[in-house]
Amino acid sequence: MIRVFLADDQALVRSGFRMLIEAEDDLAVVGEASEGAAAVRALTEHPCDVVLMDVRMPVMDGVEATRRIVRAGLGTKVLVLTTFDLDEYAFAALKAGASGFLLKDARPEDLLNAIRNVAAGDAVMAPSTTRRLLDHVLPTLQPSPTGPDPRLAQLTEREREVLEQIALGATNSEIAGTLYMAEGTVKTHIGRLLAKLRCRDRVGLVLFAYETGVVSR
Repeated sequence: MIRVFLADDQALVRSGFRMLIEAEDDLAVVGEASEGAAAVRALTEHPCDVVLMDVRMPVMDGVEATRRIVRAGLGTKVLVLTTFDLDEYAFAALKAGASGFLLKDARPEDLLNAIRNVAAGDAVMAPSTTRRLLDHVLPTLQPSPTGPDPRLAQLTEREREVLEQIALGATNSEIAGTLYMAEGTVKTHIGRLLAKLRCRDRVGLVLFAYETGVVSR
């Protein structure tokens, strides 16, 4: 059973999500909060598997709540919900450690699948949305004043190629086709990238690639 927590300042939105989620045999809503600070307190006492996190809430927004939940090492994954696909808050939440984001007007089956994917350790961010989001924020990214990130030197040529493909929004099967390797080999390279670059998930790899200049506009 995947335990889900709802953090949204609109009671009607939480009610709709609860009805949708609890109609599934493998999902259950274990708590709710109308603002970020309350969500952090509740999850500190009773961690769950996935939080559906609205980014714009009173008292403490979803970005800061995400940051605190991730830093606490609770094992709880954060799926950010936003109204706009070019939302700077969504990008900030991804940098804070969220495992992905989804638009609030997504189809019910997409939301349910996103919860399952995040719980399984995958990132949820459509390639086209990834590209638009990064296009929106790339001008704000500044090169490191201390020079190239030393973690880049740890990567093999093949790992760097895989990282570039991930940053461009390619799926594992697309990477396999582009780089002429088995999909299982792609997964192995991704595992090594996550370990070497100390990234939590695929979203972290995308952000790392752009911030360090592995890929650019």
